[in-house]
Parts: sequence; structure tokens; C-alpha cells
Amino acid sequence: MSRGEENGKPMFAALHAPGNLPVLLDCARQFSPLIEITSEDTVTFDVRGLNSLCGSLSRIANEVDRVIGVPANIAIASNPDTAVHVSRGMKGIAVIPAGQEGPTLAPLSLHLLGCPPQMGEMFQLWGIRTFGQFASLPPLGVAARLGEEGMHWQQVAQGVMRRQLRIIGESVSFARQMDLDDPILLLEPLLFLLGRFLNELCAELISRSLASNEVRLRLRLEKGAEHPVILRLPVPTTDQKMLLKLLHLELSEHPPVAAITQIRLEMEPAKPRSMQEGLFAASYPFPEKIELTVARIRHLVGPENIGSPRVLDTHKPDSFVMEPFAPSAQHPAASVPSSVRLAFRRFRPPQSATVIVERHPVHILSASARGPIQTAKGPWFTTGNWWRTDCWNREEWDVAVGRGALYRIFRDLSTEAWFVEGNYD
Repeated sequence: MSRGEENGKPMFAALHAPGNLPVLLDCARQFSPLIEITSEDTVTFDVRGLNSLCGSLSRIANEVDRVIGVPANIAIASNPDTAVHVSRGMKGIAVIPAGQEGPTLAPLSLHLLGCPPQMGEMFQLWGIRTFGQFASLPPLGVAARLGEEGMHWQQVAQGVMRRQLRIIGESVSFARQMDLDDPILLLEPLLFLLGRFLNELCAELISRSLASNEVRLRLRLEKGAEHPVILRLPVPTTDQKMLLKLLHLELSEHPPVAAITQIRLEMEPAKPRSMQEGLFAASYPFPEKIELTVARIRHLVGPENIGSPRVLDTHKPDSFVMEPFAPSAQHPAASVPSSVRLAFRRFRPPQSATVIVERHPVHILSASARGPIQTAKGPWFTTGNWWRTDCWNREEWDVAVGRGALYRIFRDLSTEAWFVEGNYD
């Protein structure tokens, strides 16, 4: 009977083999990711959807029996408790159609129910020995004498109790480690081993529909020192060629200081990137290729000179840090119409200047701005960090020079020196 013939109800399989829990788990993982360790000798898992692969429920049970490889009791039912109790009480393979749970459980000994010992002693005094005898008791009498817990166990004995599986959390480590007989001195043999590790780990991630957004390499050097390398990627990926090139660039820039005696490579699992592009939207470069290009540029210009600038939460002028590029899932905001738009182009470092002041700046001489100042707006005073070495104390002006060229100039009040900070476009 196929799952479709069970009126679309979920079906559960229970495997019972004392002393063979690892074997039961390995078998269950080949059929379903939804697995419960019911006891030390019983495993329960969801078999919904297997009819399209194996056929009827009987064929599913026979396939499980073929895969498990050890003598085991197998039961398939519409609820996990029925499947578990049948697998513990009946030998071989049992497939219980929907609606036949109660009659199938009826002859089983009540000690298989698993109820509390005090309740079991009471059943002994009442002369209740089987599932069927307990199931046939009046529900009101059970509720009056055993309470809500007794009603729960009676529903289990009747085969009508519905519950979800207590899914086990599987912890999987995607790592490779090798102790080297002969220490490695050159980068080329190290990359050969790393390429093999990446190929194996990426294949494992793909088989589980995963990717990785962080790669951690730990090289143990002679005399016990370690050389760590961490790659944090903007998006999860399984492109081993790109990852190997990133490791190559990082190790070329920061090579180990001694021979390598042990290699450990670990990849942090993450859900793969999913992106829906518009039919008529312009396509963008893959983030993996952008990351590789950025790594090559970083190798040439240094890590402090490439990235995404982030303005710091301070009033100190030109305060920012460079952070790694990261793609944004947000769409760009719609532009707001404006009649006036000015862009400030900052000079780094600020240009030294000579300024003549008559209550306000009237003339300037510098590398970019020179001549009489037609208009001056200011001053604006900014100061801060007076308790630290990076303090500042400035007098700022916005000035127009020549044919409407606009500049920001400032005077360092601690040294009385003038500078041109930048110009407006």
C-alpha cells in the first residue's frame, strides 16, 4: 500500500535492534533527514514521499530491511508511537494500514507501553495485561482514576495519539587534518594538499546542499608555533578554485616563518546564496569573482587601502575605516529630486596654504586655490579628543575664489597654520 493509498497521512518507520544504535542511525539517514532516537535500541524516522522512489509501504520496509544489514524489527505506521511499540513487540516486518493501529497493538503486552511504574503497578492490580484491555477501558473512568496522564497513555495504547518526532540535531564538521612526515618548506606542495582538501570538503558541502562563507586554515610550524589564516567571504560559495587562489594570495602576502608540520583546513557551513534577478535588469559580476579581484588588488596595495569606507561616529573630520566589501540585499533608494547638489572632494593630505585675514579670509595662495577671495562663509569651530594624542581644534571657512570655485579651508588653532581641505563640485 503506497502513501497515496493512506489518504495523504504521514507515515513513520521504527527500527528496533538492541545494541545496534549506530547501525540504526546510519540506515535511517539513507531514507530521511527527520530522525528521532526513541531509545537506546529504537530509531524512528519519517518515510513520507518515499513511495515515489521505492513504491508501496511494503517495498519501503523491504528496502529498509535490505539496507540495515543486521537482524532488526521494522514497523511502519501512521503515527510514531504505534510504529515503535509494534517494532518492539513483533518480530520481522510489519506494515500497519491507517485505521488498523488499535487492533494491531491490542495483543501486545502492556509492559511495552512505557508508562510510569506506579501506573504499571495499578494495571497489575486491575488485571490489565495487554494494550487492548487498557484501550477498552471507559475513558471517563480512566480520567477519574489516572487523570490527564492516564488519558494520554490510553490514546497511545489505542494507536490514535499524534505527535511530532523529536528530531536529533546532527553536528557535522567539515574539516581535514594531516600530520606531515616531512616538514614542508615551499608554498607549492602546500597548495597541492590544500587543493585536495578543498575539493573533498566542497564536495561534502554540495552533497548536503550547503556552501561555506568562512575558511579557516591552521598551519602548525616547527617548534610548536602556529600560523592561522582566516578567509571571510562576502557570500557562501563552493568554488574550490577561487578559494585556493584566495589562500594562495594570503599565504604569499603572509608566508609562514618556519617549516610546516601539520595542516588543518576547516570550512564553516552556511546556506547557499539565492538570488532572483529581474528579466530586464542588468546583470552584475558574480560576488566570487569580485572577491578574487579584490584579493589580488589587496595583495598589491595593502589591506588598508581597499574596501568599503565606513564613517565613524565622531565629529572629527575625515574619520572613517575601510571594511571588506559585502553585497547588500537592499535595493537602492529612489533618488530625491533636488535643484542643488554639491559634491565635496577632499584632499588627502590637506594642502598647505597662505591666507590673508581681515576679519575674514580675503586672499589665499595654495597649490589648487590662489587669488582674492570673493565670498567667505564662517567661521565654524570644531574641537575634540583634547584628552588624547589625536585631538583637533579647527576654524573652518567655505570660500569662493576666482570664477566661482568653492573651497573648504581651515586653520589649525594649535599651530596657526592654514590648509585647503577640499573643493566643491
